[in-house]
Amino acid sequence: MKIIALEYELPGATAEGFQEHAAAEAHQVWALYQAGAVRETYFRADRSEAVLILECLSVDEAREVISTLPFVQNKLIAFELIPLKAYSGFERLFAKQGN
Repeated sequence: MKIIALEYELPGATAEGFQEHAAAEAHQVWALYQAGAVRETYFRADRSEAVLILECLSVDEAREVISTLPFVQNKLIAFELIPLKAYSGFERLFAKQGN
């Protein structure tokens, strides 16, 4: 299942906290990418927040994957997890009308 993870900063997060854990965060994201759980990583263009595309069996598994990130473990950020499913509307676009 493909899941979009949208980061948001938690109250009390500081620049120092991010800097202290930045290297460990990058290493863990890379490890998750190598394991196939993180498929894509982005920053939002309108603000400094990460967007991850995950490949997991469920939202619960995605939550477990996200919980391994140092920024999450140190309560600097959290993620909204949005499960996706394939678009199913093409059939109605191409169905013969009136038959």
